Amino acid sequence: MTFDVITMGRIGVDVYPLQTGVSLREVRSFGKFLGGSPTNVAVAAARYGRSAAVITRTGDDPFGEYLHDALRGFGVDDRYVTPVPGLPTPVTFCEIFPPDDFPLYFYRQPKAPDLVIEADELDLDAIRSARVFWITVTGLSQEPSRSATVAALEARARDGFTILDLDYRPMFWDGQEAARDQVARALPHVTVAAGNLDEWETAVGEREPAAVVETARALGVELTIIKQGPKGVLAADVSGTVEVPPVPVEVVNGLGAGDAFGGALCHGLLAGWDLERTMRFCNAAGALVASRLACADAMPEESEVNALIEDSARVR
Repeated sequence: MTFDVITMGRIGVDVYPLQTGVSLREVRSFGKFLGGSPTNVAVAAARYGRSAAVITRTGDDPFGEYLHDALRGFGVDDRYVTPVPGLPTPVTFCEIFPPDDFPLYFYRQPKAPDLVIEADELDLDAIRSARVFWITVTGLSQEPSRSATVAALEARARDGFTILDLDYRPMFWDGQEAARDQVARALPHVTVAAGNLDEWETAVGEREPAAVVETARALGVELTIIKQGPKGVLAADVSGTVEVPPVPVEVVNGLGAGDAFGGALCHGLLAGWDLERTMRFCNAAGALVASRLACADAMPEESEVNALIEDSARVR
């Protein structure tokens, strides 16, 4: 089978408070959700009718079984999700202080199973044939996942849309320099790279958008996406540069917005839309999920995103 989208990397159980605006110390009830950035991207792509699979690993435990159930429920192929005996499935808690404070607490010790992806277990034919192959920098943070990620990129050989989500999480790394060294290995193998200004600075040592675009281009990146917070998103490819403002919404939980943006990006690229239309769609998808509690469960359908784009255009 040739997939539209294959993602590779983090998976876990998100345990989100059902009360907002209070510390975990005071929360009395929680919801359990599928989580992990590349996993959420696969879910978002599936919501748009794209065939999607994720390459990752879980613990050999009930939470791992729950993740398989959740993936299947969302229409994401789980054939490349395997258990690691002796390691627990990761759990992530968050606090929700709208509109812009969402602390995360990762429980990934002694080691997250998704960092035990082995190069020799990869289906390289599937990776080569997928129309979109999506990775995040977390997979480069430790071995054996680091070598497996590089092997996948080398096998992919920059074919189709090969996307690196910069998604830098300081708690997974021994400092920015360590992350920059590994990202430098990956960038020449990808055609698309996306991140916010802080993540681009970590990746290439630049945060001024024009300098970021120039540096990324010199490394072979064909589409550079820079998320600029309140200024919206800037994207540059061979056709030029576009800058699209954010879509205003009442924020409930901003943690899934980037993953919704990623799934929408996969959909727009596969649909062959022009750059501005794709970025507007991505912004609107991210805004919708930011207005909802969960991440994977909150991923919108195309009709919802288009309705928000139309509504925001009328308001302007």
